[in-house]
Amino acid sequence: MVRIHVHMRGRKEPLKRVPVELLLDASGERLEQLTDRNGIAQFELAPTSGKVVVSGQTRFHGRLDGDVKIELWSLTESASIREQGAPGGSKGGSTAYPGMLTKTLRVGDREVTTDSEGYLVDLDDWSEDFVRAQGAAEGLTLTAEHWEIVRYLRDYYENKHHQAPMRDIVRHFKKLWGEDKGNNHYLHAIFPRGGPQKQGNRLAGLLRTKGEH
Repeated sequence: MVRIHVHMRGRKEPLKRVPVELLLDASGERLEQLTDRNGIAQFELAPTSGKVVVSGQTRFHGRLDGDVKIELWSLTESASIREQGAPGGSKGGSTAYPGMLTKTLRVGDREVTTDSEGYLVDLDDWSEDFVRAQGAAEGLTLTAEHWEIVRYLRDYYENKHHQAPMRDIVRHFKKLWGEDKGNNHYLHAIFPRGGPQKQGNRLAGLLRTKGEH
């Protein structure tokens, strides 16, 4: 069960009859409900990864499970989630250097440049379609778990301006997924080309982590 609570910031007044959409990352499915008189849109859905769109603007992305609270100054304020380009705290732009080995990746209707391993050369080329294209190029069938990690890595960089260390990744997902999945072994099993610090960062459009393995 996922319950989206939409309220006005400050007054905590519920926003009634507001369209709320869930865009599920792994399946691409789109679900829509109107908020009720308490400002809640309720979806019968097992925990997964996706985005919450309120009145056409993305307000949340990541794990959809239980209660998700969204507070707005107004329905017309700009989207609060970056859906393309470099994450906040990054200068973006090109990371190219003389003699750098590069290759191109078809993303939607255009081509983007990566280095020989698949890291973006221009961090502003990141998009959700890049995640899908690079994942396919690396032989990954993206699940909700992959998307949760990609979104966590981007949010972590957005807030702290550096890549998430492995201990923080493990701690976060142990809390969400429990001991069986929230551990180093499982995280490396679902990201077999270097774990979330390497393969995950590539998909998230981040630079290499210092000392990555």
